[in-house]
Amino acid sequence: MKYRFLGSSGLLVSRVALGTLNFGAPQWGCDEAQAGAILRAFLEGGGNFIDTANVYAGGAAEEIVGRFLRELPRERIVLASKAGMPAGKEPNLFGASRKHILAACEASLRRLQTDYLDLYYLHGPDPVTPLEETLRALDDLVRQGKTRYVGVSNLFGWEIATATGITRRLDLAPLVAAQYIYSPIHRELEQEVIPAAVAGGIGLTCYGVLGAGLLAGKYRGMAEPPKGSRMQLRMQMDGARFWHPSGHRAAQALQAVSERTGVPMPRLAVAWPLGRRFVSAVVLGISSPAQMRENLQAADWDMPAEDWNAIEAATRPAEDNLTWFNRQNYQRVFDAAEFHDERRNIL
Repeated sequence: MKYRFLGSSGLLVSRVALGTLNFGAPQWGCDEAQAGAILRAFLEGGGNFIDTANVYAGGAAEEIVGRFLRELPRERIVLASKAGMPAGKEPNLFGASRKHILAACEASLRRLQTDYLDLYYLHGPDPVTPLEETLRALDDLVRQGKTRYVGVSNLFGWEIATATGITRRLDLAPLVAAQYIYSPIHRELEQEVIPAAVAGGIGLTCYGVLGAGLLAGKYRGMAEPPKGSRMQLRMQMDGARFWHPSGHRAAQALQAVSERTGVPMPRLAVAWPLGRRFVSAVVLGISSPAQMRENLQAADWDMPAEDWNAIEAATRPAEDNLTWFNRQNYQRVFDAAEFHDERRNIL
């Protein structure tokens, strides 16, 4: 297993993180026995980064992870959770207020049966709560030892830039991670979110890299996903986040490379985001130990530049005028010197 530093921090995480959205949701994910087998396969494969959230399966995912990890040395695991999505119908059980963040963290620690988290994310933006309030609450959790690092998820680029400025101005715990959906299907982050994250020293942890199976080749040649399939169930929950023309175009690009090279499509899908230096880890939601072992192979495999570029060119989103204009300006500056920080060459 290869490891990367999480953003600008000194924390080493496995390039593949185990997502637990499936845990405790047997109707479309896996039950506790399967989850335990997946966790064992992940750790045996060298993984150390486990991603949870307080809302996954209504808290059951955290409970499953907590029962499994209580027999392991805690320092072996990099454990992440999140707060911000609705955890119930009562007031103050969602959002980014100080009250919710502190209470949600305490509840996650109880479910996970641990004294601390390694990483705690704000799960989404709150248009009402001042960012200063949110970031002070996260800083307090760091100072209290309840989390080692903090991050964000699903914020707009301007919110990341604003939050970075606040943490520096008020000397608060810096943001070191940002979790977003990112794959050859979803590259809209490249316009504003990723540049803001890179400028702030924030590493990307990306999910949805398999496109709910579309980029793994599961639905090749199908006009619609089969009834009862993971894609069909996810579309009932989230809408057509993957099943649209851009998604099918991305799947065709991976299929072309796979047929030319003999590399399986799932390995290409996992490896493509890892070709970006600003990506700290890809988060995989797994339903079986066999799938876990298969996808872990991508953790030690780097896609050849020729194949990475072929997928990039085939899935490149339409460029707006501002991006086109500034790409020329950026390149002019980069070309003026012998070398530069390559992480900043992201347009």
